Amino acid sequence: PGVKLFCLSVPLRLFQSRSPGNMPKAVKSKKPAPAPYDARAKKADTPAANPLIEKRTRNFSVGNAIQPKRDLSRFVKWPKYIQIQRQRKILYQRLKVPPAINQFTKTLDKSLALQLLKLAAKYKPEDKAQKKERLKKLAEEKAAGKADVQTKKPFMLKYGINHITTLIENKKASLVVIAHDVDPIELVIFLPALCRKFDVPYCIIKGKARLGQLVHKKTATAVAFTAVRNEDKNELAKLTEAIKGNFNERYEEIRRQWGGGVMGIKHQHAVEKHRKLLAKEEAKKMG
Repeated sequence: PGVKLFCLSVPLRLFQSRSPGNMPKAVKSKKPAPAPYDARAKKADTPAANPLIEKRTRNFSVGNAIQPKRDLSRFVKWPKYIQIQRQRKILYQRLKVPPAINQFTKTLDKSLALQLLKLAAKYKPEDKAQKKERLKKLAEEKAAGKADVQTKKPFMLKYGINHITTLIENKKASLVVIAHDVDPIELVIFLPALCRKFDVPYCIIKGKARLGQLVHKKTATAVAFTAVRNEDKNELAKLTEAIKGNFNERYEEIRRQWGGGVMGIKHQHAVEKHRKLLAKEEAKKMG
């Protein structure tokens, strides 16, 4: 009567008899037969190692072999002006650019630009050395007691934004060439409209530095032809006619064209993915 019995709960399935039918079947793995080993063919394919040349594997960890050269331009800290011009270019692609600014992306084609620059190179204004030589010659003639000879006004390009504006307003400019990359753009943004108002042929050309070379400066916002020699009048007339067709006569069309609004490649892919998803859902509803 004073004895306590403890009963363990043992699962009943342990006491069930395991007959051969109830036993789990062993899974047989099917291995493919090994391919026949052709030792002679393998030896023939492998070139014989030269015992005089020792294989030396390089260790590229710190303090060991020199690292191979890589393109590190992505990791370069570029000067501030380069960063700004790259960011500006991206902004002009992303934002909507009004027609007044967007017209400066429509530049003169390469062949016409080369002809124009070739002609303009003949009318470079005199540099400091040439001016010094001319004044020296005049002083010598004056000292010799020669009468003042009235020299003809030389034919040369006109430059300087205020000077060119005055020439356009007085209708003395026969052709105005404007640079496309002037910064700030407000310096030349009014010139196309002014040229059209006074019916002066104008064109926009790539590179303020190229215009600067014509007038012995680093850069130039714009240059203008006023007069040329008789032998070049025919060439200037042909250029003016072609330029008028591209710029003056297309002014109304150009002033309506907005620019920019081009998103990045990631955004374009995301938009395309969203569009396909919407099309798929629409097809399900219709079907």
